Formats: sequence, C-alpha cells, structure tokens
Amino acid sequence: MAKLKGARIGRREFIGASVAAAGVTILKPRLVFGSQANSAVLLGQLGCGGRGRSVMSSFLENTDAVLTAIGDAFPDQLESGKQRLDEVSAKFGKPAVDPSRLFKGLDAYKALFASKDVDALYVATPPWFHPLHLEAAIAAGKHVYLEKPVAVDVPGAKKVMELGERARGKLSLAVGFQIRHASAYVELAKRIHEGQIGQPVSGAIHYFASAIKRPDWPNATPAERRLRNWVHDIALSGDIIVEQNIHIVDVTNWMLGGHPLKAVGSGGRAGRTDQGDCWSHYNCVFTYPGNVHVSFASTQFTSADWGGVAMQYYGTKGWAEAHYDAPVRLSAETNWEFPGLGKPQATDAAVAVTGKFSGALDDADRNKQKAYIESITSGRLLNEAAAGADSALSSMLGREAAHSGKEVTWEKLIKSKKVYDPKIDWKPFV
Repeated sequence: MAKLKGARIGRREFIGASVAAAGVTILKPRLVFGSQANSAVLLGQLGCGGRGRSVMSSFLENTDAVLTAIGDAFPDQLESGKQRLDEVSAKFGKPAVDPSRLFKGLDAYKALFASKDVDALYVATPPWFHPLHLEAAIAAGKHVYLEKPVAVDVPGAKKVMELGERARGKLSLAVGFQIRHASAYVELAKRIHEGQIGQPVSGAIHYFASAIKRPDWPNATPAERRLRNWVHDIALSGDIIVEQNIHIVDVTNWMLGGHPLKAVGSGGRAGRTDQGDCWSHYNCVFTYPGNVHVSFASTQFTSADWGGVAMQYYGTKGWAEAHYDAPVRLSAETNWEFPGLGKPQATDAAVAVTGKFSGALDDADRNKQKAYIESITSGRLLNEAAAGADSALSSMLGREAAHSGKEVTWEKLIKSKKVYDPKIDWKPFV
C-alpha cells in the first residue's frame, strides 16, 4: 500500500532511500533458513580506532556492504571515525552514516546492536570487552566479525567458545585472523599440509615491532587514559603476545595443524617508556604435537623502524618460510616461491599498527572481508569462535609461562579461573 502524502518515513526506509540514491540496491536483509534476501548487507561498527577504521574501509571498498551505524566510547573518536568512513563511503558511491545512527559511551553497543538497520557487526573494541560484546551481538541476532584476540583470559576464551556454539547454524561469526586469507599463505599452508617439507621438526617465529605511540591525554583521568591507551594495558589488551603477536601464533597453529601442548618462556618490560604495564618483549618455546619445538620472540618498544614479522618451519624434507612482506617460499625436493611479491620494503610503523602491510598480506584483508559478507549473503555461515579461542589460548600459554617462569601445559592452562580485571569504575564512561 502506498504511503499517504505527508506520512513520516521510517528510519530503515530512509536509509534504504539513501542507499538507493547512491546506486546500491537493498531489500529486506534477514536470514531465513540460510538464505539471504538482500544484495547489500547493512553493517554496524563498534570501536573507531585505527584498526577499526582500516578494516571498515576495506569492507566499504571491497564488498557491497553499507555502513549504517557507528558506536564508540568517546565522542571525539566517534566523530573522527564517522568523518573518515563517510569519505570512504562517498568514494565508492555509498551513503554517509546518518547522524541519528551515532552511539557514544560504553553502553553504545546496546542501542547499536538493537538497531533494525544493522544486519551484521564489526566489533573493534579493546579485547577485554570482546566476550561481553559478542554475547550481546548474538543475543540481538546479528552476524559478527570480532577482532582478535577474542578474550584476554581463559574464562573469557571459554565463554567465546560457548557463544560460538550458541550461534552455530544461525549466524556468521568471524574472527579477525585475516592472514589465513592471504593468497601467499594459503598456498604455503596447502604445500605444508601436503607434506612437501616432510614431517615438521622445529620452527622459529618472530614479531619485532617498535613502540605503539599513543597521546599522553594530560587532561584525562587515569581511568580514561587507560581506556584510551588500552593497547598499553595488560588487563585490557591481554599484553603484546595475546593482542599483537597472536597473528603468528595463529598462523603456526594453522601450518602445524594444532595448538601447542606446553610452553616455557621469559620476558619483561625493560625498554618501554609508556605509562602502561605491558611487557616490551617475550621469548618462548612452544612444544606442538609430535614434539615439534617452535621458538618465538617478540618486541614492542623503541622508536626504531618496524623490525619485521616472519615464520620458518623445518621438516624432514625441507623448510618453509613466510614473511609479512616477502618472500613466502619453500625449499624442498621442489623449490617454490609465491610470485610477484618483490623484495622486502621498509614498513611504516604507524600504518603497521592498524594491521596494514605491503607484500604477502596485500590481499589478506579484502579476502577476509569478502568471505565474511559472502557467508551472510550465501547462507554458508562461518563459525570461527573455536579457532579464535584456540589461538587466544595458545598465546596465553606463552604469556603465563613467561609470567610464571615455569613450564605451563595446555591442560593446566585451560583449568585456570584467573580473570584479568582492570579494576576500573566504568560509570563515568556510560
């Protein structure tokens, strides 16, 4: 039935009209027994930091999805996020986010997730909040792309696994491990799994990052400073091995086909100058099934250039090597190298913090985002909760071994009831 002249238009109709004006077709987007009746998925974003803006920009560029709502704890970050993402949307013929769809404060997720104009969510909040935000998103019936790590402690990781089972077969649940979608890494994993390097024996992986610089926020309260600079805070981030280095731990789990069974480690905070409590470096040895030993080293301090990220796996028939830039190759009975990556180039540390790298990871983000959106529109739902929790727990294994100075087994780790509590009064931020 046609609307009477002068009748008020609903918000979803308003957004639909805006999108149509931008040349994007939208039908009512709801999953019914695994089929999506929409040509453009409506996205909501929670968290407008550097990584959040980078990933959403990739969604807008590389998929038909449209951003309709944004939430953030801080008004200034919310406004800057909207400005940047509106610019990206305009570039690709998509509408700006309506001002009525901006949600601020720590409770922003409640109104954002309840919005009828959001089908799927991208959650890029501090990791401590991830289990809470995932539970709320699933309760609201939204598909979720959750940034890594899925949790900062063992109880949180177990909660995410439980939530994954709750969502299974109903919603798409992806975790931000985009490297598993990088073409060069996909081919390398295929060759390792085919046995081209033989039986794995040992490995060496490293993530050498410079300091992540953040403002001092001189007028902020100590609590606000911690929340704004959460990447420097162990309770909010999980520390560098869980928040940042988890990528190479996840890749190693993928390449070796399982998680580590035990770990020993060391490390400390020497060299860091920020006001947080995260460590500056970790050195661990992980033991994987088959008595495969993998040495791990990481840094996150100094003002020097980005040091590089790489993995090497040694087997009875040869070895495999993968860098974030180049090369990605295998030396065995038949040598192989992924073509077209060129020579390693200097990495911009400020850009690297957002997860963008040149070389082997050029297509990682866009492939990951395409896979997530296609899982919704096709009805072939993703569920990466268990794998995401597995990699988070693997990183926690190294962290707890280093913190304790003792060997920690997987069995002991998963029995842990230790909760990382930031001990912050959240009321002022609501």
